Amino acid sequence: MQQLGDFFGAATKVLTVGELTRNIRSLLEARVGSVWVQGEISNYKLHPSGHHYFTLKDNRAAISCVIFRSAMVSLRQPLADGAQVQVYGSVTVFEARGQYQLSVEIVQPRGLGLLQARFEALKRNLEAEGLFDSARKKALPKFPRRIGIITSPSGAAIRDMLNILRRRAGGLQIVISPVRVQGAGAAAEIASAIHELTNPSTI
Repeated sequence: MQQLGDFFGAATKVLTVGELTRNIRSLLEARVGSVWVQGEISNYKLHPSGHHYFTLKDNRAAISCVIFRSAMVSLRQPLADGAQVQVYGSVTVFEARGQYQLSVEIVQPRGLGLLQARFEALKRNLEAEGLFDSARKKALPKFPRRIGIITSPSGAAIRDMLNILRRRAGGLQIVISPVRVQGAGAAAEIASAIHELTNPSTI
């Protein structure tokens, strides 16, 4: 039976995780360097440290991106989910997590992203149907007795709203219709909740 030591041989070098990750980092940074990349921004987040994080994606792949606080001084393009952009930066490896990312220095707009374009198209269709006409809007009662709220019951927004309503209108009756506000099935739940709350017996 072949022993493990015999299989590898005396000259075999066993890398630590840190050594392997540093080798990968050296190869990536040397071979790729600084590049222009285009795609759609998603998962945009502003960290309390002042660094900006987002994912740049197309229909086939995605890459994590970071704009460090020091680089934001020279950036004038506002960042938002759905924006189609061209970015310039260098590929780096975050060794602590073994993840590669793009350290962005320049952001240029490329027009509206796909999701934003769909939203604008839907808005135009609804306007063409007259659904935003002032004549279709009902006047809000000056002193409402009951309010219906459609939202996620676990979000911070609903807690803040309830606290404000209790302080300003303690006698107001509030009906909460819990729904998912994102993900699969959210649209159907919200539509069903709107239909239910428009029933005069509910509100």
